Parts: sequence; structure tokens; C-alpha cells
Amino acid sequence: MDITTHESAQVSPLVDAAAPASGQPLRVAVIVASNREGRFAPVIADWFVSRAAEHDDLDIDVIDLAGIDLPTALSPNPSDATKAVLAQVSPRLAAADAFVVLTPEYNHSFPAALKNLIDWHGSEWHAKPVGFVSYGGMSGGLRAVEQLRQVFAEMHATTIRETVSFHGPWGQFDEDGQHKDPAAANTAAKALLNQLTWWAHALRDAKALRPYTG
Repeated sequence: MDITTHESAQVSPLVDAAAPASGQPLRVAVIVASNREGRFAPVIADWFVSRAAEHDDLDIDVIDLAGIDLPTALSPNPSDATKAVLAQVSPRLAAADAFVVLTPEYNHSFPAALKNLIDWHGSEWHAKPVGFVSYGGMSGGLRAVEQLRQVFAEMHATTIRETVSFHGPWGQFDEDGQHKDPAAANTAAKALLNQLTWWAHALRDAKALRPYTG
């Protein structure tokens, strides 16, 4: 395993998302990027969410892209069917104070479903921190992560340094989804969550004083 710990008058969704007082729990959307048949992502997602649940100041929302069927043809005037799909996910992205993207590596990159989700949205990502949990073969998914840093920079998001990466994770978890040797992975997850929390508080507090305009 390769674990890297480097940690009209209607109000717009961006301003709405910035409104909560500092004492409110941070809303963290965990985006499960894989939607391929036979995926391993749910095992790692369950493990990570269990680590995040130890932080009582976090409100975790898991957004599984296997259940979000957005068309790949982007449109400024989506069909009613597409609007219905967006209604399942867009308000949740807007409400999030921070994101953790859980991604595999496909052919040295990240899944198309994730890029599609990103491209269908704009202000929902603005001035929010993004952390990464990745998995794959020899690289542990880190090539996908480095590409995603460039994408999220364009979306006005702040990616954090700390990551959790699993090199060949398929034999590292038992049949119940428990990590067989969790010390290093738990340490990496703690570093990621600590840094994500710091940035989420800092950016949420800043937006409460001065809304981000991009």
C-alpha cells in the first residue's frame, strides 16, 4: 500500500452555501467517482466515511456517481429529465463546505463520470477545499489526483496537500470491508481531514464576511 500524507432577488447557491455560522458542523460531500461494473470504490468509501465519522464537527454526505446519470452533452438549457438528475445532486454540492473526491485511476487519469459532474457545475465548487482519496495499481491513483488538481483550480476550488492513496488495495481489506493493517491509512486519513477541516472553516468564515465573486 502506498499511503501519502502530504494532509431575480433570489440568493445564489454560492452565497447560500456560505451562510452558516462558524459554530455549525462542516458539510463535507464525499464524491465516489467510480461507476464501473465490479468497482472496489464502495469498500474504500465505507472505510473513509468511518474515519470521518470520528470527527463530530463534520456532517458527511456521500454522493455516489453510480447513481447519478448525467448526459455527457452539456447544455445551458437542459431537458426536464436532466434537470431532474441535477436536482438530485446540485443542491448537495452547493450546500457542501468541502469535498473529498474518492477516485480510481483509469488509464492514467480519472473517471469520465467525475469530469462530467464537475463540468455540469460551476459556482458549487467555488472557494471550497477539495481533498483526495485515490486508489489504483503502482501509482495508487496519484496520477489521477494530480490531473484533478488542475481541473479544480479552474473551478476556483482549493485542493489540499494531504492525500490518502492505496497502492493495489484489493488485498488490503477483509471480506467485511475492514482494513487488515490500518495504522498508516488511518494516519493519512487523519492528516487529510485535519487539513480539510482547517481550510473549510477558513473559507466558510471568509465567505460569510465577503461573498466570493470569482
